[in-house]
Formats: sequence, C-alpha cells, structure tokens
Amino acid sequence: MHLKQNDGDHPRVRRSGCQNAVGFEIDLSNPEGCARCHLTIREDHLNSQGILHGGIIAMLLDVACGNTASAWFDRAEHPMVLTLSLNTSYVAAIRSGRVTAVGRPSGGGRKLAHIYGELHSEDGVLIATAAGVFKRGSAR
Repeated sequence: MHLKQNDGDHPRVRRSGCQNAVGFEIDLSNPEGCARCHLTIREDHLNSQGILHGGIIAMLLDVACGNTASAWFDRAEHPMVLTLSLNTSYVAAIRSGRVTAVGRPSGGGRKLAHIYGELHSEDGVLIATAAGVFKRGSAR
C-alpha cells in the first residue's frame, strides 16, 4: 500500500498489487490516526446490476479500518495488522462518483483493536458500515 502522497510526520506504507488493480488511495494524514481510503468508481468496479460491488465495498472498509488499527498500535511505525473479523452492513447502493471509507478506533489494547468504519459517497450519503477486530502482527 502507499500513503496518499503525505509528507513529514505521516507514516508511509507500501502500495499493494490489490491497490494497483483497484485504484484506491490511502490517506493517513489524520492526526487522530483515522485512516481514509478513497476510490473513484469505474465501470469495472460495478456488479451485474450496475452498482458498486459489495466485495469492493468490504475491501475499502477493511483497508481503512486496518490502517486505523495499525495507527492505534503505533502511529510512527505503522505495524502490520491482521483482520480477525469484519462485519459489514450495506446501507445504500451507488453507481458512480467517488467514495471514501474512514476507520475510527472504538477500543482495544496491546494486541487487539476494535475499529468502526463507514463508507460515504462524495455527497455524504452513507453506503455501508463495518465493525472489525484487528490483531497486531509480527514480521516473521
């Protein structure tokens, strides 16, 4: 993954193959550590009904919540985290435009973080929510 071209005190994460294929951007500039994930919807993001695919919605929420969990553990080092669970609720459909997922910490400790996420359209419509549990990983 790659940080959305932030400089200075903000952590950097490597860009992933998934990020390259789907085309989302990660923004870690929020001083409270609430990560954002932005996507401009393309035709190849749509399902057979012409709406944003639920799998892409879940992925955006997972990325935003996972990066928020990483900041929860260590904002400077941005450690690897593992998604233990991600419960997603789909609220509204969207066909075009730009969406933003944001994660917010709701609790946790040294090894587990509980993160709440929301995905909104660019005009503020709530598209989906998520509640996830993330575990701090270790490099092997």
